[in-house]
Amino acid sequence: MPEFDIVSLGEPMVEFNQTRPGEPAYLQGFGGDTSNAAVAAARQGARVAYVTRLGADPFGEMLRRMWRDEGVDASAVAADPAAHTGVYFVTHAAGGHEFSYLRAGSAASRMRPADVPLELIRTARYFHTSGISQAVSANACDAVLHAIDVAREAGVQVSYDPNLRLKLWPIQRARAITAATAAQADYFLPSLEDAHALCGATTPEAVVRWAHEVLGVAVVCVKLGAKGVLVSDGDERELVPGFKVETVDATGAGDCFDGALLARLVAGDTIWEAARYANAAAALATTGFGAIAPLPRPDAVRTLLATMQD
Repeated sequence: MPEFDIVSLGEPMVEFNQTRPGEPAYLQGFGGDTSNAAVAAARQGARVAYVTRLGADPFGEMLRRMWRDEGVDASAVAADPAAHTGVYFVTHAAGGHEFSYLRAGSAASRMRPADVPLELIRTARYFHTSGISQAVSANACDAVLHAIDVAREAGVQVSYDPNLRLKLWPIQRARAITAATAAQADYFLPSLEDAHALCGATTPEAVVRWAHEVLGVAVVCVKLGAKGVLVSDGDERELVPGFKVETVDATGAGDCFDGALLARLVAGDTIWEAARYANAAAALATTGFGAIAPLPRPDAVRTLLATMQD
């Protein structure tokens, strides 16, 4: 039996999330897309390990404590005494939320292929990573691609969320790297907005065609926010509708979807069942501030699912 159900690799960050628009009031939390996904999966009962580098600083220690409290194994997380742990701020306005980062030269951005714990990845059932993990630096991108190669050689299923951030890299490089990486993934998890920027598709159906016919991806989940998610395995296609909740902050909702989806696949769900569950979990993740704090537990997800089925 694999030691871990899911191994996730990327850049974790300490978060300061504005709680009152226009005012200097911030709630300290944690973020980083692949770390959020790891915690979301662990909260659903999956055995999860995380891979990254942290600064030898108080923020790095805070992240280690958070993973320990959440049941995410961080034994492969290295400390870099020459770099800092990344930090970001979330501000809110009528047009939505906006991110500001202090991540240049962060410990996670200094990860190299030689830093990837190969045996840990080989023992997993699923390996999850993202475009942000690649965008933070060229050597981090190389580390991600190396990890994917190792996972594929070992028969580990690969999950990839492009999570496009154009503040981190130019669109042409993002398009090329995303396409090459998605072509190596078993599960491709883009938002419609990201996919539009990456390939020009304007509808979920067009994204699905691009993913299957151009990239050769087996399973695609096009995240549509409050409208739900379009899921396709190449033979069947289903629009999983969204859930109506009182949204407070959408930070990390897509990451929650990723982690919950993988956790339910580990538990034996079909992709359709897993997507419905993950969609409910992601909706609940928007009902509180921050990326980690509102990630739901299984009881809350099942309660929402039961309510929508009545």
